[in-house]
Amino acid sequence: MSESLATISYIGATILFILSLGGLSNPESSRRGNLYGMIGMTIAVLATVFGPHVTMSGLGWIVTAMVIGGAVGLYAARTVQMTQMPELVALMHSLVGLAACLVGFANYIDPAASAHLTGAEKAIHEIEIYLGILIGAVTFSGSVIAFGKLSGKIGGKPLTLPGRHWMNLAGLLVVIYFGGVFINTHAVADGMTPLVVMTVIALLFGIHMVMAIGGADMPVVVSMLNSYSGWAAAATGFMLNNDLLIVTGALVGSSGAILSYIMCRAMNRSFISVIAGGFGSDGGMPAPKGEGAEPVGEVTPISATETAELLRDAKNVIIVPGYGMAVAQAQHTVYEITKHLREKGVNVRFGIHPVAGRMPGHMNVLLAEAKVPYDIVFEMDELNDDFPTTDVAIVIGANDIVNPGAQDDPNSPIAGMPSRW
Repeated sequence: MSESLATISYIGATILFILSLGGLSNPESSRRGNLYGMIGMTIAVLATVFGPHVTMSGLGWIVTAMVIGGAVGLYAARTVQMTQMPELVALMHSLVGLAACLVGFANYIDPAASAHLTGAEKAIHEIEIYLGILIGAVTFSGSVIAFGKLSGKIGGKPLTLPGRHWMNLAGLLVVIYFGGVFINTHAVADGMTPLVVMTVIALLFGIHMVMAIGGADMPVVVSMLNSYSGWAAAATGFMLNNDLLIVTGALVGSSGAILSYIMCRAMNRSFISVIAGGFGSDGGMPAPKGEGAEPVGEVTPISATETAELLRDAKNVIIVPGYGMAVAQAQHTVYEITKHLREKGVNVRFGIHPVAGRMPGHMNVLLAEAKVPYDIVFEMDELNDDFPTTDVAIVIGANDIVNPGAQDDPNSPIAGMPSRW
């Protein structure tokens, strides 16, 4: 394949990736968005494999790697349950970070990669390598810890070390210092020491960053790591002088960052504190009690029979699913209830909080898997005004988003978080 044909293929793939992101922004068009993404990725892979930069001697290795990777992906797609999708996504993010690290080291060691570069061009190329490995290492280790937390192999309780923010700052200063040392080296052997030191610090920071985050905040973590993986891919694209990888990485990185920002607002979290590796004002420690911290009113228990009677007489029902429903895998039972009510003419709708489930969009996917129609699933803001006129509201595993403390108690850990009540 000629250089010009490869470039045209890359442009076509880029357009398809943009259309894919547009389709994925809405549940009803998500299938079309996925199709665009798959076609775009197929074009991108073929244009790269059969492009002018791949020799016949290396083609066999590439095909072998693709067959192995494709087999693993096909096996995962067929065997992983929908409720396990968050940890699978986290694991995939870790592979992107690992790839960025390995490509960065290989590119630095390869004498042909920078033999023609001098002066400012050489310095810029070394900065690309340094940043690519840095972001890749943070993404890799952070994603591995996220996988452990989401799969239950690591406890969800946040690890809050004393002075952890000072530790992060010290690590950043050391990374900057060794970055200067790395750029000023003249031999590969001399540059390996600062590169390895930076990689170790980045790996430790990724572990510390995610370990400091509680299990309930993992949806934001997955979104954040998605953004990191995109920037790692973009940095790899600069290293390899691959325009498609740069654009694709930038699309993933920017869209992930925007989604993280939206989710941080939904959870009343600081976007900067997310990047720094921690949530809340005191690093996950309990907030001080305020005037509205004590329970108010009386709890009226209700049995399953009484709930059935309420639903039988209801005309309008809103179901609020959350993290607990995802863990209990109760979406199919919820759909059976919904189906029965809709057959009786009851207006049933679902209200989804931006961070419901275990990752961005996870709740929508769970409901879609259970065959809940797209047109009765709404965002929280779309239904909030309808609650006063609703006959029955069922909250399933989403107690935090119906807690009045979010609006009444400024000292509550969830103060300011959008809620329904």
